[in-house]
Parts: sequence; structure tokens; C-alpha cells
Amino acid sequence: MSIAQVGGVVRGAGPERLVTSTGVLLSTDELRQLFLFESLDQHKLAWLAEHGWVQDFPAGSTVLREGDPADAFVVLLSGTITLSRMVQRDDVEIVRSDHVGSYAGATQAYLGDRTSQTYLQSMRAVTDVRLFVLPAAVFGKIVRKWFPMPTHLLEGLFLGTRNSNEIVGQRERLVALGSLTAGLTHELNNPAAATSRAAATLRDRLAAMRHKLKGLASGAIKPEQLLALADCQEAAIARIPTAPKLGVVETSEREDEWADWLEDHGIARGWEMAATFVSAGLDLEWGDDVAARTDIENLELAMRWLAYTLETELLIGEIEEAAARISTLVGAAKQYSQMDRAPHQDIDVHDGLESTLVMLSRRIGDDIVVVKEFDRSLPKIPAYGAELNQVWTNLIDNAIAVMKGGGTLTLRTSLDGESVLVEVCDTGPGVPEELRQRIFEPFFTTKPVGEGTGLGLDISFRIVVNKHGGDLRVESVPGNTCFQVRLPLVEPARD
Repeated sequence: MSIAQVGGVVRGAGPERLVTSTGVLLSTDELRQLFLFESLDQHKLAWLAEHGWVQDFPAGSTVLREGDPADAFVVLLSGTITLSRMVQRDDVEIVRSDHVGSYAGATQAYLGDRTSQTYLQSMRAVTDVRLFVLPAAVFGKIVRKWFPMPTHLLEGLFLGTRNSNEIVGQRERLVALGSLTAGLTHELNNPAAATSRAAATLRDRLAAMRHKLKGLASGAIKPEQLLALADCQEAAIARIPTAPKLGVVETSEREDEWADWLEDHGIARGWEMAATFVSAGLDLEWGDDVAARTDIENLELAMRWLAYTLETELLIGEIEEAAARISTLVGAAKQYSQMDRAPHQDIDVHDGLESTLVMLSRRIGDDIVVVKEFDRSLPKIPAYGAELNQVWTNLIDNAIAVMKGGGTLTLRTSLDGESVLVEVCDTGPGVPEELRQRIFEPFFTTKPVGEGTGLGLDISFRIVVNKHGGDLRVESVPGNTCFQVRLPLVEPARD
């Protein structure tokens, strides 16, 4: 296998050392011994011999370095070399070769400026090595000139694949955005509709309360009794914030008790007020106190006035609660999109997880139990908040999908050495062992055709590993699958 089949090359002693001829040339016969050039005619071999040269590197030296401009194409003539890539902060050896004719470097020079021409890997000399060197610009021109049809095929394959990846990725992001928008709209509609209903009812109750107040103030009730009713009113309003949350059965029983009390005191349709008194947390002793301070002839007028007063307070509370819910949703949307924040900053991972849960609340539904095991003492980490939220979205959405509407979704955070560990776990069927090595590959999906593009985990992997210098892996057994995201506490050193 040639080096180029594994990837590209990397930098080293400096690109000027590779693009400056040493004056040492190969003969056409020597070039013909290399499998890469063995089928070329004498004219082409002579051209290569004229434009390329031989260059030696001592053992231990770096020939090419990952990320440097790919300005040379090299072929191994003798010695042993390695190719390696940076994975997080580790330099991982990909391949080692002493096979004469192995090649690397600017293998995509034929694409010209249509793609970024940088070395994809690093090449180092294990022993003293001798290389045949061609400048990338020269190599790209002769490939296009000598092999036009294969070049067009390779260009179409590379650029077509890259463009399709971008289009499918954009489509997946748009679909995800549409789903999140629909969910957010639904969540906003509920409190907005509740606010509208409460406001309309409040208008009616205020009108009725003014009418009853007019009756009380007409002289039918004594001034001292009116003052006593005002005291009862304030005492009742003060109970509303601490009113107990009752179950359905207990609420029904207390409403029946109030309806019976009102009927016993000669108040018609008392059941209309019973629900208000129960919601306000009032007991029958409060009713007895009101009756003791009011003439029996005016008790119904007094009780209805008090009921309207309490109902207006309850309606105002509903409006406040709905407005707070809207504010929470808007805040979650802003946190999720990071619309008012710098792209890169120190973030609390819990903020992103919480906002993502809000955005996906409609997808989660009532049949999935969400368990949050958060270590709130974790420090903030340097990260791209909006892109990490995309990771949380992909992982949580996948967990929801595999549980098919029922199960337990667990979000867990902890400190793992020099990293923050975020786990997204589900109780789905699990990921078979033979698929675990492939789930992060682009376009690989276990979902039916049309339901997944196979890019969600690939995008998440690139965000976590490539952009943040972290790690993304999966551990899975049937009934317990955990995707583990590790993010460094400090900004990784960039070469």
C-alpha cells in the first residue's frame, strides 16, 4: 500500500527545503524503476528527470508537517519513514513504510486552488531517507496535461463528494432547525393562549367586581362591616401564594364542602364560587369569619364580591406565570443559538444542556423520563457554545428516536481528569458491537431511508474532536447506551 492511500503528508524542516532543487537528479532509467512511473514513455520520464530532484534527510528529521502548505510531492527512494496525525494533543502514527516508490505530499495538486492545499499528515524520517521531490505546482500541471480523463474523473469524485456533503449537511441542519422552530412555536403558543384567555376573563371579573362593589357601597351594608370585609379580603389574598397543591380527588371533595356551606347559608349557585375559594387555599373557618362579620341578608353580596376579588388575583397569577414561561422559552432560545454572545467564550455546559432540553421538549413528550445528574461545581470551559448545542441536539434527538417514545433519558456531567465529561444515555436497544466503529462515519445511519442522513454524529464528532480538541465515544449494551463527550478544561494548544 502506498502512503498516499492512507492520506497526505506533513511538514518538517521547512517548505523551502523541498521546493529548492539540490542539483542532484535522477536518470530516466532510475525513474522507470519506480512503480509510479514505470508505464511512462521516455519523453515523460525525461521531463520528470528535468523538473524533479533528489533530496536526503537524516534520521529523526521532520520532512513534512501537518497543516503546512502542500507545496511538494515526494517519492521514497530509500530508507524508512512514518506518517502521523495529531489526535487531540497526541501525535498518532498512521503508517510506517520502507517500500521504494511510496509517495505522499501534494497528492491533490491537480485540483489547484479549488481546495485547500495543505499537508494532511506529518512525515518523519525513521532512518536516513532519500526522496524524489517534485514541486506541487509542476506536479499538478503535468497530471492534468498527461492524464486529462482520469484527472476529470478524480476532480468530479472529490468535488462532487465535497459538495454533496455540504448540501446534505445544510439540509440536515435546516430540517433540525425546522423541527426546533416548530417545537418552540408550539411551546410559545400555549402560554400565549393562556395569557389571552386569562386577560379576557379578567376583564369580565373586574366588571362584575365593580358592580358588586357598587352594591356594597349603596348603604346596604354598614361601614364597619365593609371595613371588616376588606380585612377578610386582604387575609384571603395573602393565602394565595401558599395555597397547597391538591390532587384531583381532594380538590373535588373540598369544592363539594364549600358548595354545601354556601347552600346552607342561603347562597344560590354557590358551586360557582367554590372552585375559586379552594384554588385560593381558603377553608370553611374563613367562611365562618366572613359570615360572622356580615348581616345574613348581605352575605351573598359579600361572598360574591370576595370571590371576584380572589379570582382577579388568581387570573393575574396565571398571566404572570404564562409571561414567565414565555420569557423562559425566549431565554432558552437565545442561550441555544448564542445569538447575543461571542462565538468562543467560557461556558457552563449545563446552560447548553438545559436550553437544548427546552428546545426539544415537544419531541421528548410525556412518555420519556428525563433524569439530570449534574455536577454543578464543574468549572466553565473555553468552547464554541452554539456548536456544542448542536452536539447536544444531535445526541439527545438520537436518544429520543431509538427509545421510540418511551424510556429514560439521562444527562450526566462530571469531572474526568483534565476534562469535563458529559454523558447522554438512553434505555434503547443499544448499538451492536460491529456498528460502533462506524457510527461516526459520514452518511452511515441505522435509520430507515429518508429518516436520517448519517451526518449528525459525524458533525458532532468533528465539532468535539477537531474543533474543541475533545473526545466523543459510545459505550453500549441493550437497555443502556451512553455517548460520552469529553471537553478539555483549558484551550488545547494549536500548532
